[in-house]
Amino acid sequence: MKVSGGIMTDIETFRQETRAWLEANCPASMRTPMPEGETVWGGRNATFKNPDSKAWLEAMASKGWTAPKWPKAYGGGGLTGEEDRVLQDELRRINARPALLSFGIWMFGPVILEFGTEEQKQTYLPDMVHGRTWWCQGYSEPGAGSDLAGLQTRAVLDGDHYVVDGQKVWTSYANHADWMLCLVRTEPNAPKHEGISVLLFDMKTPGVEARPIKLISGASPFCETFLTNVRVPASQMLGPKNKGWDVAKRILQFERTNISASGFGSGAGLDLVDAAKESIGLENGKLANSDLRSRITKQRMYERAFHLTMRRGQEEAKAGAEVSHYASVLKIAAAKLNQDKTELLVEALGMEGLGWEGEGYRPEALKVTRDWLRAKANSIEGGTSEVNLNIVAKRVLGLRDHQ
Repeated sequence: MKVSGGIMTDIETFRQETRAWLEANCPASMRTPMPEGETVWGGRNATFKNPDSKAWLEAMASKGWTAPKWPKAYGGGGLTGEEDRVLQDELRRINARPALLSFGIWMFGPVILEFGTEEQKQTYLPDMVHGRTWWCQGYSEPGAGSDLAGLQTRAVLDGDHYVVDGQKVWTSYANHADWMLCLVRTEPNAPKHEGISVLLFDMKTPGVEARPIKLISGASPFCETFLTNVRVPASQMLGPKNKGWDVAKRILQFERTNISASGFGSGAGLDLVDAAKESIGLENGKLANSDLRSRITKQRMYERAFHLTMRRGQEEAKAGAEVSHYASVLKIAAAKLNQDKTELLVEALGMEGLGWEGEGYRPEALKVTRDWLRAKANSIEGGTSEVNLNIVAKRVLGLRDHQ
């Protein structure tokens, strides 16, 4: 729609109102790059290193703009796709930090909207919007990673509760989480994809124990989670019994799309080209190392192609297309993109790119080293690249196994 006779369209009015609201409600410190330790995940035990982070979360949640397209009835913003794009444009314009990072909003809320009962929507979604709960994902097991449908954690009905026993692994932030969405086997004699259900339970339920796993990067974002006689109300099953694989696949689609959109968050804010120029220097106006210069150029071309592909997906979504196997394409590309980027950053920084701790190293360079090590998991988490390549081959390209 265009301006007619000096009268603004509804979307232009929305843009002006959004811009004015952000100017009034987004604190100045929330318009700066996110420093280490100030990320907001919310939860029952949330702490805020910067008081402005709490104010920013509360302001955005009051509008439902932490989940802008969710229905207002469940705490969301109720925005149309076009209004949401305006909101995201205006947030980028002022370099606003995310008010809340949330697996609940990225992955679990959308499937509760799709598969949940009205009671479940009213119970779980508003808390996600306001950052009152931190959720984790009970998927992988010691014997069921790439072959997720081979999971053995079992849930046995006992009256109006399920009794859950088993073990999960690589459970992101399980030691901080308040709630888990957990895949369990409810019919051991059914074909493995058909005997799976989804349960939602409080991490404070007796019998739940999370133990952090230290990674090669020195961080411990993942846990192994032990479930021993955990009693979960039957009303907390999401979707039909033994049909949990449908829910699980939808979550994986949302997970892969969000992982891809985030670019895995590596690089410590360092620009690859600027880092290379500073470390290696210029020769006749060009990066002195011709081989590295060529590989950085190819990387930037790859990044450009990736972002254009992401944009194509967004345009398809605008036209009404749903999240699909296209998410696997993006996940494969994003993993390679980030792994290559961190490799190039470490190389461009030279000796500084191999620092671990101590004086003489910039904090951002030390983070590059840790990000480089962390990036090794990019082609594993959210479904391995091999699994996603199989999905693309079969579901996108229509290839079949050779007989």
